[in-house]
Formats: sequence, C-alpha cells, structure tokens
Amino acid sequence: MFSIGSPRISSRHPRIALRLAFSLFLFLFLAAFALAQGMSASPSVPTTREAAAALATGDLIRTESLLQAILQSVPTDVHALNLLAIVRVEQKREAEAETLFKKAIAIQPDFAGAQAGLGLLYAQLEKNDLAIPPLQAALRLDPGRKDVQAVLIGILRKQAHDAAEHNELEKALTFLIDARKLDPADTDVQYEFGMIALRMSLFPDAIDAFDQMLKLRPDDASALYGLGRAKMSVSRFDDAQHAFEGYVRLRPADASGHYALGFSLQALQRASDARAEYEKSIALQPLQTESYFQLGVMELEAGDPESAAKQFEHVLHRAPQHAGALTGMGRVRFQEKQYAGAAASFEKAIESNPGLREAHYYLGLADSRLGRKEDSEKELQTASRIEHEEVEKHQTVLKIIDPDQAPATETKPNQ
Repeated sequence: MFSIGSPRISSRHPRIALRLAFSLFLFLFLAAFALAQGMSASPSVPTTREAAAALATGDLIRTESLLQAILQSVPTDVHALNLLAIVRVEQKREAEAETLFKKAIAIQPDFAGAQAGLGLLYAQLEKNDLAIPPLQAALRLDPGRKDVQAVLIGILRKQAHDAAEHNELEKALTFLIDARKLDPADTDVQYEFGMIALRMSLFPDAIDAFDQMLKLRPDDASALYGLGRAKMSVSRFDDAQHAFEGYVRLRPADASGHYALGFSLQALQRASDARAEYEKSIALQPLQTESYFQLGVMELEAGDPESAAKQFEHVLHRAPQHAGALTGMGRVRFQEKQYAGAAASFEKAIESNPGLREAHYYLGLADSRLGRKEDSEKELQTASRIEHEEVEKHQTVLKIIDPDQAPATETKPNQ
C-alpha cells in the first residue's frame, strides 16, 4: 500500500529568516534615510538615520537614547517607534516591542516596516495565527520583502503540516494554496501541495504540482515518485512507468521503486517485465508482502493457482490479515471447487477490509454455489454498490510502498 506520510520539511526554518529579517531592518532604514532624514528635526534633536546607524553597530544604549529624544520631540514619528520596537526585540522585551509596532501601525497603517516587524515578532514567539495578517499586509505594501515572504511561507507550511496530521486535508490544502501563490518556484511547497492533493484524490492538481516541481528540479526522486502515483491513479500507465523508471534510476537500491515500476508494467500487461521488477524489489527487501502478493495475482491470472497459492501463503505468513492475499487464497479454493473454504477466506478478507469489492463479489459467487441464495444476493449487491461508488469518485485502487518508509517496514494491506 502507499501511504502519504508527513510532508517533507526542508532545511529552511522560519527562525533563520526571523534573525535575518530584523537585521535587514537596519539596512532598510539606513538606505531609506540616506537621502532624507524623515521628519524635520531641530539641531538639538537627533534623526532616525543616526539612530539606525547606531543600531547597526549594535550600540543599543546609544540607539535608545537617540530614539527617546526623537519621540520626546515628535511622539508620532513612526520610524522612531519602529526602530525602538526593534531595540526591544533585541533586548528580549517582546511585550514592549509589540506595543510599539502596534502604535506605529495605528498612526500609519500602510507602514510596511512596522507591519513586517509585528508579524516577524509574532512568528518568533510562535504566535502564527497572529503573525499571518501583518506579514500579509507587509507583502501587500512591499512585495519585494523576501525575508517576510520566507517567514510567511514557513508558517503556512507548518500549519498545513499540522492540519494534515489531524487529517484536516482541506484546511491543509488551503494553507498550501496560499503559500504556492506567494512563491510558485518554492519546490518544497509544490511537493507538499502535490502530496496533499494526492491524498484528497485531486489527481490533476497533484500532477500539476509535481510537474511544476520537476521543471525546477528535474532529478528530484520524491517528485518523480509522487508523479508516478498520480499518473497511475488516472490510468496514465505509460506516463507512470516513465516516472517510476526515473525514480529507480536515481534510487536503484530502493525496493519500493522497483515495486512501483513493476505495478505500472503490470497495468500495461507487460507481465515478464513486471515480474522482473517485483523480484528485484524482493531481493532488496525480503521482509515485505506486496511484491509477493502481486506475483500471486499474476500467477492466478496466468492460470497457475498452485504457484499463486504459494505466493499468497508467503504473504499471509507475515500478514495474516492481508485482505488481498486472503481474497487471492479464496479465489484459488474457488477454482478448486472448495467453496466452503473459499467463502471462509473471503469472509476474513471482508473483515479486514469491508470495502474490498472483489471479496464481496467472490463471496457472493461462493454463497451461490453453497446454496445460500439470500447471502449471495446480498454480497453481489454490496459489490455492485462499491463498484458504483468507485466509479463516481474516479478512483483507481493503487497500493504502492511509500519511498520514505524504512526498508524493513511492513506495509499495511488495503486489499
């Protein structure tokens, strides 16, 4: 089975951007006041440019003295208030910094520096819900603030990750849509959006995200794997094969890649090539079930129930509740006209996975052979209903091992 796992978190972290962002304030002020000193000042009153220069040298005592003199003369000087807020951040006096940023914003709501400062402060304090509005306002006022953009994207990614962990997928997708709009070239955002879209069966959106990521990083193995999964889900098996071949080329020792490639080849009815990939997967990861299971399915479809039974037995030895293998063993017994044994296997499969259409269908046939007409009709109706639901959702049942799983990890059956 494939599982989504946690969204991939890059090495970038909002705190790194936060440290850089507050330092950047100093350079912004120096540049801003190089030609103009802000509000008029008498010879006895210092300028915000002088205060910014003092802050740039790390002299907090002189900086604060200059700023207090400016504010005593002009209490509404938003640049001085903003610089003093930055001083308070450096002094770890966050509550006072918050008050000063808010005061500057109240006086001049379109002051991008104060909006950015307040948002960065909230982000530093991990008050992400409070951080988002001022950061968004800062970017609206000054779209060139890459430091603010990086922090905001980091917050949105974290919120998406937290939502996904609580299975709130629509909420997670909303956060990632916002992050994607901020920077379409952010490959981490594209990947995480693609993975959430995949979980939600939004396959065209997933394909678009992985395609965008691969344009930026053509040899990204995780994106190739995700793209292959999405292509399989819309029955574009040739494209899926190409994506999985790329993945195997980059990670030849990954059993899950060979399994996925085998699955796409099996869908293309290239049984010999599929078998070779499953066998490579088993050689790399003997302690698994899925490649053995697919080999059993292929043997069954090739008319060799005895060989199929050996593969299914291997699976059931490791995973007794594997619904797919239980169904496969039931089909073997059904072909051997052991209808009571077949029905027992199908019932166990349904107990493990009530939504497995194939098990209900074959149980209905077995019940019919056993003269249980009412039970047979019930199971066949259930199989028909499940099939109808699958068609409505445009779902293709796919089971692929997640490439981020450890090699010895046992996969859960979804058969």
